[in-house]
Amino acid sequence: MTAISHMTTAMTERAAAAAARVVVVLGAALLTAVSTALAQTSEAAESSSSDIAVADAVARGRAKYAQTCAPCHARAPGGDMRYAMPGTRALAIKYRGALPAALEDRSDLSYEVLRVFVRNGSWSMPPFRPTELGDEEIRDIAAYLAVSSRGQANANR
Repeated sequence: MTAISHMTTAMTERAAAAAARVVVVLGAALLTAVSTALAQTSEAAESSSSDIAVADAVARGRAKYAQTCAPCHARAPGGDMRYAMPGTRALAIKYRGALPAALEDRSDLSYEVLRVFVRNGSWSMPPFRPTELGDEEIRDIAAYLAVSSRGQANANR
């Protein structure tokens, strides 16, 4: 083989190796981009289904609150507590303005806190058995109260 053909073969091999490296780098970049896009799509789908699940819990919680809690804990008309429901009135006396008397205005009533009061009762509030108010229903009520307290905070601004 001549020197020129050796050089041509070496150059062709180097060019082929360089082209292979470019293909590998481009393939890795494409794989990374596709993986990132799939992860973002998956996160968006999870976030969307999570938002729907929260909205469903809030809706169930609002209905259960209206049925089970509001007869004693509804907001007082006019805010003077004069015509308040018994639970709202009792909390107004107990907290003396340190905390809102209406449960829908409270931002500190997590599932864990509500569960303690619901299961054990408090002061003039009787306890509720799991057959009367289930743990999932308490979770839903907590979800509703979290949203209602944010709405009240925004209304007070």
